Amino acid sequence: MGVDQLRVGLVGTGPWATTVHAPGLADHPGTALTAVWSRRPEAAQSLAQAYDAVPTDDLDELFSQVDALAFAVPPSVQAEIATRAAEAGKHLILEKPVAADLAGAERLADAVTKAGVASLVMLTLRFSQQTRDWLDGVTRAGAWRGGGARWLSGALLGGRYATSAWRQDPAGGALADIGPHAFDLLDAALGPITDVLAARRSADDLWQLMLEHEGGVTSTAALSLRLPVQPTVVEFSVYGDHGFRTLGRTGTANDAYTALLDDFAAMVSCGTTTHPCDVRRGVHLAWVVDRARAVAR
Repeated sequence: MGVDQLRVGLVGTGPWATTVHAPGLADHPGTALTAVWSRRPEAAQSLAQAYDAVPTDDLDELFSQVDALAFAVPPSVQAEIATRAAEAGKHLILEKPVAADLAGAERLADAVTKAGVASLVMLTLRFSQQTRDWLDGVTRAGAWRGGGARWLSGALLGGRYATSAWRQDPAGGALADIGPHAFDLLDAALGPITDVLAARRSADDLWQLMLEHEGGVTSTAALSLRLPVQPTVVEFSVYGDHGFRTLGRTGTANDAYTALLDDFAAMVSCGTTTHPCDVRRGVHLAWVVDRARAVAR
């Protein structure tokens, strides 16, 4: 481990932890994967051994060995452990949604603010350089009148995430899993989302939404993880006085995670706790999800 590297513990041992978090933390010059936590000791042992890290199923032991934690667990588990970790002074790399509900997200954000620790939410699209360039151009142009997002996938029909219990649960599904990505990018492009004007969820978890943004701009979103679409459709658009601009799926999750770690290491080094994708962003996105559920009822 390098002298200036952050000691990071990984909470979770599932597919996302093993394919994105673990290799990213181990390979980045600013971080070292030093511990792995799981409620299944054999899983923690297996992943930790691959990276010369320490396995544990004890949270106090985990906290004592790290400067920061990265999470790859269900939202309810993340919110519980991350709140305790913040109270223990640990910096946080969070997955979306940051909690299972708005109240949990707010408790977590309060703990992060009180502790003065750094936090980032793994909003994969936002850390892509192509997305950053697109948003820079959109922001400079301005005068947009509307926009939309389509994220249509068959991820819950088969594959490595199809057995994810929280994604299969009606309280999770497309709105909780991919909704934060869609709302985050629409919000960044068109201005803060201030209301959900309409929301409809079909029996097979296809969500259709209309969003209102600051200044009266509106956007729409169509979200599904249960459509037999190959490849997955990920499209964003804005339109207005400067025409029509679109953005598709950009880069890889591993590249985005490296960019996130660049920002995270810099935040900790400089003592900065604010970022466009920090835990407060997670709270805002949790509010949009919560509002969409209420409107759909």
